[in-house]
Amino acid sequence: MDSLSQFALGAAVGVAVMGRRIAPWRAALWGGALGTLPDLDALIDHGDPVRNMVLHRAETHALFWQTLASVPLAAAIAALTAGPRAGSARWRDFPRWLATVWLAFVTHALLDAMTVYGTRLALPFSDHPYGVGSIFIVDPLYTLPLLVGVIGALIARGPGWGRWNIAGLVLSTAYLGWTAAAQAHVEGFVRAQIAARPDAATVERVLVTPTAFNTVLWRVLVMRPDGYEEGFRSLLDGDRPIRFSAHPRDRDLLAAVRDIDAVERIARFSRGFFRVDERGGVVRITDLRMGQEPSYVFAFAVTRRASAPQPLTPPLAAGGRGDIDISAALDWLWRRARGEDIDPPG
Repeated sequence: MDSLSQFALGAAVGVAVMGRRIAPWRAALWGGALGTLPDLDALIDHGDPVRNMVLHRAETHALFWQTLASVPLAAAIAALTAGPRAGSARWRDFPRWLATVWLAFVTHALLDAMTVYGTRLALPFSDHPYGVGSIFIVDPLYTLPLLVGVIGALIARGPGWGRWNIAGLVLSTAYLGWTAAAQAHVEGFVRAQIAARPDAATVERVLVTPTAFNTVLWRVLVMRPDGYEEGFRSLLDGDRPIRFSAHPRDRDLLAAVRDIDAVERIARFSRGFFRVDERGGVVRITDLRMGQEPSYVFAFAVTRRASAPQPLTPPLAAGGRGDIDISAALDWLWRRARGEDIDPPG
């Protein structure tokens, strides 16, 4: 998720666990900082854009390593916040700080796993990138209850001050449950529509993810050996079937470049939702999960086409969505989410 959401979640955890053991605003700041800490791995340069992508949300988001790191970090915070004259009393709040650190880390990782990107929760025991894909990386309906709850708790007076914060945590968590339920509903509709088609047996995998900033309009990706289809389904579409647009996949080109390290990494990290294509003699691999036709966030130039592929060392980032007309895209998003049967821009 975005940094603001993670800070708000961490702040809510800090206020909930620490109570009034310290000033609530200090608990919120400590919790927010801890909730942001795992994402500092994005500052590490692993040598090339592909490695930087696939090695993000790795060890700093793994529950095992987070648990180990929580103990010394909580001890350091307990000593720092107690002051030099606290003596043995500085450890009085250590259990609460340990709970705050661990919960801020773990909730960060689990929230990230609800997005489609891929979070390696089980390192070092498994390298699988978990990604439920039921919430967009920025969703105001998740973040706002947390922010209102924390701010309300900081402003409120009296014995019920913490109820604001608890309400924010409950509402945001309930919203995550809603996203998973809505995703399951749309996926059930999609699979029923696919099953009724004569080419249903050729479907390899299906992805259902929300479009930007909402959970009303969903993007559907259907992968086949020789191509993929993209469609959109609004919860307000009624019984209207999804209209898919078909796009080819070059299987021969993939066979020629699949042993290149960057191709192997993206193919595995995207869990099969990728394509390779050639433009101007340069072969690119694109993660199809993030973005929509024709613009994707993560695309990489990996080799030059010749009699034998000549890998680019290092691979070059070729993705991005800088060519999108933001006004037109938001207008389409709003109208399509309301159930209008219109084609996406581009």
